[in-house]
Amino acid sequence: MAAVCLAVGILVGYIARGSAPISTMPEAQQNASAGAAPQQMPSLEDMKRMADKQVEPLLAKLQSDPNNADLLNQIGTVYRMTHQFETAASYYQKALQVNPKNVGARTDLASCMFYQGDVDGAIAELERSLTYDPKHAGTLFNLGLIRWKGKSDAAGAISAWDKLLKYNPNFQDKETVEKLIAEVKAHAGKKPTASD
Repeated sequence: MAAVCLAVGILVGYIARGSAPISTMPEAQQNASAGAAPQQMPSLEDMKRMADKQVEPLLAKLQSDPNNADLLNQIGTVYRMTHQFETAASYYQKALQVNPKNVGARTDLASCMFYQGDVDGAIAELERSLTYDPKHAGTLFNLGLIRWKGKSDAAGAISAWDKLLKYNPNFQDKETVEKLIAEVKAHAGKKPTASD
């Protein structure tokens, strides 16, 4: 059970990163295990300042090429990685106006929407993403997680994850997805108690 809870924690972090690779160890822990002293986590305001600084050269390029979907997507990703979800979403939306078939950007937009509390909007974006690429692993993974965590839709979550494993048999986190499916099935089979 503890392993499943740890996996869910890691996977919830995956939503924030959309289709970026999963790192199972936070940077502070990586530094500590490498012999460096652990550092205090930056505040959201600190992270916003870091993001603003990091996107400066991208914004300069965007001035001369305002419809560059790749640049818009890169800027969105910087803001998403620093938990500036509203700002990130605005750049993903602009990128999707230029290239509506960009499944990665749409999946990342859905992650931002989920973290802003728009569960239905996030699901709609993920379903739209699947119309362009019905086998996209990141989209199917996030759809399952958002259906489960945002809607308590066990059947919808399992369906998305089953498709993920069917279409992507070599998915790097296959074992974790299988554990999630088992956990959701076990939870869905329990009778509600007063503490639920």
